[in-house]
Amino acid sequence: MLIQYGTKSNIMEVSVVVCAYSMKRYDDVCEAIESVLSQTYDNIDVILVIDGNEELFERLQSEFDNQEAVTIQCNEKNRGLSYSRTRGIDLASGSVIAFLDDDAIAHPDWIEQLVHGYNETDAIAVGGRMMPKWVAGKPSYLPEEFNWLVGANYEPRLDDWTEVRNTLGSNMSFRREVFEETGGFDEQMGLQGDSQVQSEETELAMRMYDTFGQGMLYNPDAIVEHKIFQYRTKVVWLCRRAFWQGYSKQRLKQINEDGSDDAESEFLEHLLFSSMPRRISRLTRSPSLAKLQQLLMLFILTACVGLGYVYGIITYQIAVISN
Repeated sequence: MLIQYGTKSNIMEVSVVVCAYSMKRYDDVCEAIESVLSQTYDNIDVILVIDGNEELFERLQSEFDNQEAVTIQCNEKNRGLSYSRTRGIDLASGSVIAFLDDDAIAHPDWIEQLVHGYNETDAIAVGGRMMPKWVAGKPSYLPEEFNWLVGANYEPRLDDWTEVRNTLGSNMSFRREVFEETGGFDEQMGLQGDSQVQSEETELAMRMYDTFGQGMLYNPDAIVEHKIFQYRTKVVWLCRRAFWQGYSKQRLKQINEDGSDDAESEFLEHLLFSSMPRRISRLTRSPSLAKLQQLLMLFILTACVGLGYVYGIITYQIAVISN
């Protein structure tokens, strides 16, 4: 199903959905919202959804009370990121709905660049580039191939202005018709409480492709910086994150039985047959501790993703047998 849009010069309203849940992120949420209010594109409103934290809701309501462009709502209890994003969609008035995380900062022309993607093409969804903002410094042992663990792009795997399945969740936008036809985010996926099941953006993108036969347009000039706090650079956190990413991919496959895992297969092939051999060659030619650490982490994190995937298979089979 392909939506055609005749006039590409239309000035579209963009609603930006931001979800938050913790008082620890208060300053970060404020900075995220300010980055949206400071955009070079004028026709914007912000939908801020607080996930069951009354104290955070009241403080942010007081902070942005004089901003007509900001709408703040609070869930009665913690319902998770997918539920909060879907509620934000329901509250949004824009013909395009964009998403920004509470620990991210949008570049001033972010929305202008996203809209540029819609104006120049018949795209139904446009996403941009996620750049890491190393709050506590970049760890020497983290290979760039796994930047996605901390919410940043691995650029060599993305071609400018091409259709991709989806971009990272803190830098993506959709025409309203996408949600009208497919619904919101699946509450079985997405962070909620202690649950680490993710890939809700991927699940939505798969439904979008099944419905419209189109993926998301990648515009590298639509830039958002994602704050990488110190705890996210710890080896234990990275390994745990990789494990649950693997598990989430398996859960995604269970929910979408016909869903394609081509992107994951291509990435694994890239790691095994391109990235790892290249790194081994560089280490052999010019040895250094950092190169050795990154190569080891490449193997370790790949193994963690694999273990999480296998764990997902096992738990699924146990659940099937139990039922």
